[in-house]
Amino acid sequence: MAENDETIHVSTERARAGATPHMTRYVLGFGLALVIIAFAVILWF
Repeated sequence: MAENDETIHVSTERARAGATPHMTRYVLGFGLALVIIAFAVILWF
């Protein structure tokens, strides 16, 4: 690899090689809600 003092600026989306949708926060929220409901049902019985 050639040594070079030039700084390379790359956008976040290009550096990650794709888009980053905000679906993960919804999946985590639904999963947490389901776990809380499951524990409540287990505790109730």
